[in-house]
Amino acid sequence: MTTDKGRSKYWAEETKEENDFVEFKILNYPKYKSKIIEKKPQELFRLEYFGTDVTFKLFKTDDNGTDLYLKAMTPNDSVKNEMTAGWISVLMAMKGAVDFGIDLRNHNPERVWENGYLDN
Repeated sequence: MTTDKGRSKYWAEETKEENDFVEFKILNYPKYKSKIIEKKPQELFRLEYFGTDVTFKLFKTDDNGTDLYLKAMTPNDSVKNEMTAGWISVLMAMKGAVDFGIDLRNHNPERVWENGYLDN
């Protein structure tokens, strides 16, 4: 979550972090800069992402595993359903990358949200 290399495995085609911002490149969408609000590698990553305050937290478990907590807060009620579907897509891609070393994203610029596809 907190490195360009890590994010490029499941979240964006590429990211570039610089001066407390992360620039995301996702398929054929315009690049988007997110403000990093808080960052503690291996523990916490919080940023502004498309008008949403997003927090990822990692917790060690008693069985030597890790739990991930994701909270995405937006004041815009009209985007909550789309936002929820988008984060589920990101989390599933993350699970594929972390647990199995595979990339579940489609990488096809024709198969995007606007055309009825999950495009993460």
